[in-house]
Amino acid sequence: MKRRFDNTSALFFALLSGIIFGLGLILAGMADPAKVLAFLDLAGLWDPSLGLVMGGAIAVGLVAFKIAGKRSSSFLGLPMNLPTSRIIDKRLVIGGMVFGIGWGLVGICPAPAFVLLGAGSIKGIVFLIAMLIGMGLFELLESKRK
Repeated sequence: MKRRFDNTSALFFALLSGIIFGLGLILAGMADPAKVLAFLDLAGLWDPSLGLVMGGAIAVGLVAFKIAGKRSSSFLGLPMNLPTSRIIDKRLVIGGMVFGIGWGLVGICPAPAFVLLGAGSIKGIVFLIAMLIGMGLFELLESKRK
């Protein structure tokens, strides 16, 4: 019989996972916008070190998604909700381009923005506010589209 964890356990493991992930971002330099911008500056003083971090993250993610795809519930007994669509459409491409442009302009993406918020960084706060506005606009456009 599978053991189901209560909500408190699930929240604890979610918090623990978030802390470990945030520490990993800090140690890898992903929370430092200058380091990220140096990685993206192929024509200047390119810093390839984040490529190794991303490669490692992709390798771990591939294994994790392979295991998760074979399960109907998580290790905590919660239902698995994995994406099933494999369609690459115009909306996905445009969304990826907007994300990439934003990342390239400021060197911050959502997860490191929360690390920067925790550190009291004004850049992180401004980025999160802009991200929330963008998410709100997306939801507004989606509701009108449907």
